[in-house]
Amino acid sequence: MKFHRNLLAAVAAVGLVGTGAALRTEIGPAHAAPSSLTDASIPDVAERVVDSVVNISTSRGGNAGPASYDPFFTDPDSPFYGMDPGMRKQMSKGSGVIVTSSGRVLTNAHVIKGADDIIVHLQDGTELAAKVVGADPRADLAVLQLEGKLPALKPIAFGDSNALRLGEVVLAVGDPFGVGKSVTMGIVSAKGRSGMGIEDYEDFIQTDAAINPGNSGGALVNLRGELIGINTAIASKSGGYAGIGFAIPSNMARPIMDMLVKEGKVVRGYLGVNIATVTPAIAKDQKLGVSRGAMVADVEPDGPAAKAGLVEGDVITAINGNAIRSSDVLRNTIAMIRPGTTVDLEVVARTAGKKTVKAKLGTLPEPKAETVRLRRRGR
Repeated sequence: MKFHRNLLAAVAAVGLVGTGAALRTEIGPAHAAPSSLTDASIPDVAERVVDSVVNISTSRGGNAGPASYDPFFTDPDSPFYGMDPGMRKQMSKGSGVIVTSSGRVLTNAHVIKGADDIIVHLQDGTELAAKVVGADPRADLAVLQLEGKLPALKPIAFGDSNALRLGEVVLAVGDPFGVGKSVTMGIVSAKGRSGMGIEDYEDFIQTDAAINPGNSGGALVNLRGELIGINTAIASKSGGYAGIGFAIPSNMARPIMDMLVKEGKVVRGYLGVNIATVTPAIAKDQKLGVSRGAMVADVEPDGPAAKAGLVEGDVITAINGNAIRSSDVLRNTIAMIRPGTTVDLEVVARTAGKKTVKAKLGTLPEPKAETVRLRRRGR
């Protein structure tokens, strides 16, 4: 099974694939948020949220030259394999979500990566240029600002992704294959998906709502019409819909968005440890005395963990009273805490038993170079 993230930004070379015609939907008056699933609630929610989702077109390139290694032209699975990308301007289409009446749009970082020009298409046909406020490739999120004279916008309300239940009905809204705005329905198949190797920081909502190329950056909403996720990737052997899609939860996306707006970048907390998830096998083999948590495999000398007294073999079971069930949960939790903050770590030590230590978090270093985790066919 392959994980396709960049495929969700449907890419075409100018002159080879035209822009999809925008689907127009007549929007009626606002409806009260449904409290339960009824025959009428799905259309009601779709009508209320479709104006909040936009199509994003980006262009880049021209004069890429013979040294270009763009997988769109070099991947044997690409329909344009072997063609010279040298003088072709490349176009990409994705989706985004209006989050403020002043024109801020939340989308995936990979949708706008490397773009020279960004055009946002509203539901009523209005086209507006946009600039990048900030992007966080490590979580695959970006914030855009619409420019020019803005019409009356309909920002979406954020929901609480932590409150989602397995089996809850959700809608995915976006611009698949560039054909225009589309709404699909599914359920929450799983929560807290991590360790997928898609992003550096993962806590995905898994859904079977149809997500296809071009849906990247689009909305996953609950039946109250609230944004509970940003669609970002699919698991598929073919690169198309196979019933497994992933969305960045709103409770992760919103604080990252706020930081990008305020500071233009995301600053993450840093503990200075290498860690491994405690499994029943590891717990038995290492005689840990605990069946869940994040085991310290290595401690950075003079780092925050070392200064707090953590050593190899310690198991972190909670941060500030919040349970840690895996190494990914620990990484995500630490990353979302401001550097300089002192946290309480509940630790099970091999020799000393349970203890609570205080650690003052440092600042996560910037990666030296971008790590390409995915086999790319597009941007």
